[in-house]
Amino acid sequence: MGPWRLHTLPTLVLALPLIGSHLARTAMGVIDTLMVGRYAVEALAAVVLATSVFLILFMAGGGYAIGLMARVASALARGDDTDVRRATRMALWLSILHSALMAPLMWASGPILSALGQEPVIAALAQEWLRVMAFAMPTVLAGMTLNSYLAALGRANVVMWITLAGLPANAVLNWLLIFGPGPFPEWGVFGAALASAAINWVQLAALALCAAWLPVARRFELFARFWKPDWAAFRDILLLGLPIGLTTVAEIGMFTGSNLMMGLFGTDALAAHGIALQISSLTFMVHLGISNAATIRAGTARGHGDPAGLRGAALAAILLSGVFAVLTMAMFLAIPKTLAGLYLSTSDPRTPVIVGLAAVLMIYAAAFQVVDALQAVALGLLRGVQDTRVPMVLAVISYWLIGLPAAWLLAFPLGMGPPGLWAGLVVGLTAAAGLLLRRFWGRSDNWVEAPARNPA
Repeated sequence: MGPWRLHTLPTLVLALPLIGSHLARTAMGVIDTLMVGRYAVEALAAVVLATSVFLILFMAGGGYAIGLMARVASALARGDDTDVRRATRMALWLSILHSALMAPLMWASGPILSALGQEPVIAALAQEWLRVMAFAMPTVLAGMTLNSYLAALGRANVVMWITLAGLPANAVLNWLLIFGPGPFPEWGVFGAALASAAINWVQLAALALCAAWLPVARRFELFARFWKPDWAAFRDILLLGLPIGLTTVAEIGMFTGSNLMMGLFGTDALAAHGIALQISSLTFMVHLGISNAATIRAGTARGHGDPAGLRGAALAAILLSGVFAVLTMAMFLAIPKTLAGLYLSTSDPRTPVIVGLAAVLMIYAAAFQVVDALQAVALGLLRGVQDTRVPMVLAVISYWLIGLPAAWLLAFPLGMGPPGLWAGLVVGLTAAAGLLLRRFWGRSDNWVEAPARNPA
């Protein structure tokens, strides 16, 4: 491997299908939100809240899949097929176990949300959505694990097409089950959740078939004797993936905390917040795909023992994310009301107020595009070299001890209101970007010296 210029095109080629997969997956949530938003504002606020809760519970177990990317990439670079199989199987075990542990919290989410200050009607609707999605969480986590496995094998394009295929089906099911045209029931929030759950089960089946039968994957015999435990690999993936999951929870928790605080300003403010956040999430999927590509490239460099290649891959990923961040900043500043207006019916009398507030919040979303990109890529690189514990601590400090307190201080004591919450998010993401990049570059010469050892 050579200078960063030699890494830019390979990183982009690897990242594009990963970006496509993330965008398609997020688009399913956007379809839900768009349709529910046109059904009722209360339903929109509930889905925004429920989705935030689901994300934090789901991503607490998503670290096993994310860590698997680096583990498989390094194993392939070493020619260790056995480790590929062992690690992937135990990541699937851990995904299923985590889903079972989270189900009771989702089932009893209504009273919990009410106790946190949410309006009773919104909390009840959010619980309705979460109860259905409790049955979908195993499919989402196991699918995420198989995504990582196939991406590390160089088949991210397969994952992308499977995810894209679910979009039109999800849109049709949403229309039928939310609005109830003709003989179909008008189920609202419940129908939106049921549509998403059904699509996730179908997509998992397709991913499992690909993981078992694609020529590049067949030699690993992933599902042969799947029931047999491998406790050494189980422990390795647990120790690698749990800090990643908690790191992601720390970030999502900052946004979930902002959702809960925004709910104190009322339904309209929460709806505007959800719109701005979802638009930002769409652009973040590009950075997440580049971050995933950086994880694979860094894991491969680690497996080969190539520090120069690691630095080149890092610079290429940072450049790609930085360029896209500047473009999205310009879009958010140029047409915020046009983007926000896509989510609501023009006949609703509250639409102008909600769109106006969402447009203001998107100015702050534009402000954190670059730092959000940098922290995402830094995390991807650190995961690629299997450094996960110290980044977890840095993330908790940035998001919970800096970002959330800043959001509360600016929004309430200093009287900035909803925009103050978003200014606090900018502060937290900036802290994360600085600390994580310092962690990676400060030790970049040492990450690949002993590839079998976790440097954290």
